[in-house]
Amino acid sequence: MKYLIGAASLLVILIVGSFIFIYSGIYNMSATAHHSKLTLWMINTLRDNSIKYYATDSNLKTPDLSDSSLIKIGFVHYREMCAGCHGAPGIEQSEIIVKGLYPHPPKLTRAVKDWTPRQLFWITKYGLKMTGMPAFGTTHSDDMIWAMVAFAEKLPTMTKEQYQILDNKTKGESVK
Repeated sequence: MKYLIGAASLLVILIVGSFIFIYSGIYNMSATAHHSKLTLWMINTLRDNSIKYYATDSNLKTPDLSDSSLIKIGFVHYREMCAGCHGAPGIEQSEIIVKGLYPHPPKLTRAVKDWTPRQLFWITKYGLKMTGMPAFGTTHSDDMIWAMVAFAEKLPTMTKEQYQILDNKTKGESVK
């Protein structure tokens, strides 16, 4: 009984302490203040496991991501809506994004390798809370999102010359 009272007391102290911390405003939420290592670990672990969990939807059918017409459509979307934040071969991320957002959006030429196509689809469709990554599923069909994923999958091996060729081929085309 003594241990039960001690455990309950500790739980109450932790809950009350958490509320005092939350309502005190002492934690700096500015985009220029980096998280502590513990906070960063918790956020990243939660994010990664959430993406892996929700991207396992058995109803999600992955199209042929090597389809050149799908890649071309995905390129147009990427160029117009993603390159400013995530960069592209030969194109740096926007200065305001790199310096003004925390966490900084990853360069997809490198980060794509960390995720499966289904996980990239989920991230693109649903976005990520408190990162600046919007949920494109509210404005784009699954087919359009898969096109964006198909193009993103090509980024790690794409040269700036290949990117420029695609850009020249799609001049005048825009997201519909």
